[in-house]
Amino acid sequence: MKTIVICSGGLDSVTLAHKVAAQHELVRLVSFDYGQRHRKELDFAAACARRLGVPHQLIDISEIGRHLTGSALTDDVEVPDGHYAEETMKTTVVPNRNAIMLAIAFGVAAARNAEAVATAVHGGDHFIYPDCRPGFINAFQSMQDHALEGYAEVRLYAPYVNVSKADIVADGAKHDTPFAETWSCYKGGVRHCGRCGTCVERREAFHLAGIADPTDYEDPEFWTKAIGAFAAEEVK
Repeated sequence: MKTIVICSGGLDSVTLAHKVAAQHELVRLVSFDYGQRHRKELDFAAACARRLGVPHQLIDISEIGRHLTGSALTDDVEVPDGHYAEETMKTTVVPNRNAIMLAIAFGVAAARNAEAVATAVHGGDHFIYPDCRPGFINAFQSMQDHALEGYAEVRLYAPYVNVSKADIVADGAKHDTPFAETWSCYKGGVRHCGRCGTCVERREAFHLAGIADPTDYEDPEFWTKAIGAFAAEEVK
């Protein structure tokens, strides 16, 4: 499939880009500036595109993002530390973010005659993010079938939607993903903090996959305390 990958520069989407490059025809990476508290991850997305030899399209939707208030990722709200299963992690939800990004990416795919849009949503996201769940993915595909009827046929490729982040790490190792060239931390410092939800999840995923984690963390041991206190339950 001629595929566009939505790439944030994080571990999941960069791994997906390498997977698509190996198994399909990767035609471009699309990233979004939605007014997130730091743009560091977007540099890693651009580097991924250069590495894989495809165009990188950065789409500015920051004006939209300014209206999606209340999230620690877009507002002046402190990013919480801990496991995604903690109630405080709901502050990292940006309402409808994936729906907005996917709708734009499908428009780009239709305009450029691509056959698929790939997104790296995964099972570990189900607990906290409603627009990462299988029900949303299926419903979005149905909506786009109607939205593009008679004009284009574009598939939503979400190979990780029912697997864990540890499975993504294993798949990334299989496809030679340079994990050190990815950025997950919500705080955007010089190094990964090791304490926010996405750092904890990242560190745990490498441990469960049995693969060495090349990430440089400010607090490399905090994750053990975080996962010992909480366990996320999957939400369908």
